[in-house]
Amino acid sequence: MSQQRLHSSTSPYLQQHADNPVDWWPWCPEALALAKSENKPILLSIGYSACHWCHVMAHESFEDPATAEIMNALYVNIKVDREERPDLDKIYQTAHQLLARRAGGWPLTVFLTPEDQTPFFAGTYFPPQPRHGLPSFRDLLRQIEKAFREQREAIEEQNGALIDALSRLDATATAEGKPNADPITEAAAQLAGQFDSEHGGFGGAPKFPHPITLRFLLRHGLRDDDTESRHMALLTLESMATGGINDHLGGGFCRYSVDALWMIPHFEKMLYDNGQLLSLYAEAWASCGQRPLFKHVCERTAEWLMRDMQSPAGGYFASLDADSEGEEGCFYVWDRDQVASLLDADEYRVFAARFGLDRPPNFEGRWHLHTYTDTDKIAAEIKLDASTVRRLLASARRKLFDAREKRVRPGRDEKILTSWNALMIKGMATAGRVFQRDDWLDSAERALSYLLEYHVEGDRLLASSRDGEAHLNAYLDDYAYLIDAIFEMIQARWSSHYLETAQRLGTRLIEQFEDGANGGFFFTSNDHETLVHRPKPIGDDAVPSGNGVAIETLQTLSALTGDPAFHAAAERALNAAWPALARTPYAHVGLLEGLHGLLDPPELLILRGDPADASAWREMLHHRYLAGRRAFLIPLDATGLPETLAAKHGEPGGIVAYRCRGTLCEPPVRTPDELEPANSP
Repeated sequence: MSQQRLHSSTSPYLQQHADNPVDWWPWCPEALALAKSENKPILLSIGYSACHWCHVMAHESFEDPATAEIMNALYVNIKVDREERPDLDKIYQTAHQLLARRAGGWPLTVFLTPEDQTPFFAGTYFPPQPRHGLPSFRDLLRQIEKAFREQREAIEEQNGALIDALSRLDATATAEGKPNADPITEAAAQLAGQFDSEHGGFGGAPKFPHPITLRFLLRHGLRDDDTESRHMALLTLESMATGGINDHLGGGFCRYSVDALWMIPHFEKMLYDNGQLLSLYAEAWASCGQRPLFKHVCERTAEWLMRDMQSPAGGYFASLDADSEGEEGCFYVWDRDQVASLLDADEYRVFAARFGLDRPPNFEGRWHLHTYTDTDKIAAEIKLDASTVRRLLASARRKLFDAREKRVRPGRDEKILTSWNALMIKGMATAGRVFQRDDWLDSAERALSYLLEYHVEGDRLLASSRDGEAHLNAYLDDYAYLIDAIFEMIQARWSSHYLETAQRLGTRLIEQFEDGANGGFFFTSNDHETLVHRPKPIGDDAVPSGNGVAIETLQTLSALTGDPAFHAAAERALNAAWPALARTPYAHVGLLEGLHGLLDPPELLILRGDPADASAWREMLHHRYLAGRRAFLIPLDATGLPETLAAKHGEPGGIVAYRCRGTLCEPPVRTPDELEPANSP
C-alpha cells in the first residue's frame, strides 16, 4: 500500500521510500485518523532528498525487513519532505529542541500521540546498532511504544508543558520604548565577537554561509562607514569563494563546510543558498571595488544554475544530492594521477599549485579542490607571467569539467518550490541587472513566468510543483520572497503586470497571515490545516526570516503604490518583533533591514522615459551604489500604473527622475549630475 501512496507523490524524497518494507503514509487526514482509531503512536520521519544522513538511515533501517516489521506492528509511520512541508518541520524541529535540549537536524525522528499529534519523544539519526551513545533504532522503537502504553499519564503531562512552551515562544511581550537604531550597532558588535578573523565566517566548524548576516554587515558597513562590518562580510565572501565550499569547476556553492577553513563541504547543493549568495556577491561587487573574484563567482553560479538546475518549463529545481554511486562527494573529488593524465605538464603544474594537488590529500585519500595560493604567487614561483597562469588554469578547468561531466551525477530533486525559486529569481535578476546580462534576466523571467502560470490560483499561491502539478497551501516565505523577487525583476525590466501581482500578493499576505491581535505574520495562512502549533517565526535560519522579508517588501509596496495599509502592517510586525530584536539583535538580522527602512527610509528612484535614453542613468546606478536603493525605469507608454507612479510624468527624448524617501519626493531632475552627491557611498 505504501508504494501506491508514495509513488504518486510530487516529492522525490517520498518516492525514494515508496519501495521500503515500511508501510509509509504521507502526512494526510487518513493516516492521522488511522492512528487515532487504532490508538497507535505516530512515527514521524522528516527529511529531504539531498540529505546524506537521511539516505544512511533509510539504507540501514527503513530498507531492513526486520526493522520495518517492528515499525509496522507498533506505529502508524508517516514520511514528510521538509521542503514541501516546512510548517511541520518548523513545529517538530522546535519541539525536538525543547524535548532533547539540543538542536535538531535531518533525518528528524519524532514520536507523536495519536489524539493530537503532540510529540512526546524526538531525535534525529538513530543507528541500527548501539553506537556513539545512541541506542539501536529497533530497541528505541520497542522502548518508546512501551512507554506510550505504560506511561500515558506522564506523557500527557509532558505534552501539556510542551504545548505551553511552544505557545510562549511566539508570545508578544510589551516593548520598552519605540524601535530605534540600537539593535543595528549591537548586532554588528555581537557578530564581531563571533567572527573568525583568519578564515571568515562565525564560530568554528561546521560553518554555514549565513547570507542574510553577510548582507546586513555589508550594508551596515557601507551606510555607517563601519570598516569592521564591511571587512567581516568581504573576508567571508572571499574565503567562501576560494574555499572548497565553492565548486571551482562547475559553479555553485555547497550547503556548508564541515571544517573552519571552508575546505571540505557537505556536498549537497541547495537552490536557496545559491540564490541568496548570487544576490550577495553581485551586491558586493557593485559596492566594493568591482573585484574580479566576485564577478567570477556570479558567472559560474549563474552558469551552473542555467545548465543543471533550470527545468525546460522554466522553474528552478530544488537541490542536488551530496552522494553519487553511494558515496558522499564522489562526483566532486579527484585522484591526483587522474588529474595529471587529463592535463598537459604546464596546466598540471599551475593547477596543482593553485588547488593543492601538490599537498597531501584532503578528503579520504583524494583531493577536493580548494584554493591555496593566488595566481601572482604561482607566476612568480614558476617564472611565468600572470596572464599565462590564468590561461593555463582556465584550460585546465575546462578539461577537468568535461571529464567530470562523464561521471555518474548526483541525484537531483526536481521539485519546484515557490520560496526557493523566488530567492533564485531575485539572485539572477540582481546579478543580471548589475552585470548587464540579458541571458541571466531571461532565465529569471522564465522562472517567474512559470510560478505565475502554475503556482498562482487567483490571489492564492501554491507552494510546490513537479512536472507542472502544483499543490499545497503556500507559506509566509512563499508570499514574502516572491514579492521581493518581483521587485528585483521590475528594476531590471519594468512590468506593470508584475507590480499588480505583487500588490495582490501583498494584500493577501496581510489578510491571511497577519496576527491581528499582536502584529507580525504567522508562517501558515488562516485557512491552513490546523496543526498542534501555529508558528510565527521572526529569527533567521538558512533562509531569511519571512517576517523580515515581509516587512521590507510591504514598505516598498507602500512607497510604490501609495497605499498606507502596507506600511502600517509592516510597522505592526516590527513592533511585535521589537522585544526579541532588542534582546538578541544578532539572532534577528533579517529584521534589521526593515528596521532601518522604518527609521531611515531607503531611496526610491523612479525614472520615466524611453529605456533607450537611459544609458547615463544606468551608468550612474552601475558605478554609484547605494545600499538599499531601488530604482525603477518605467517607460512612458506603461499602463496600469498606481496613481503615485502615473503622476510622475516623463518626457520624450530623455529621462525624468524622481527621488523619494518614504512619502517624500524631491523635485524631478533630468540628468544624474543633478542628484545630490550623497548618492555615492
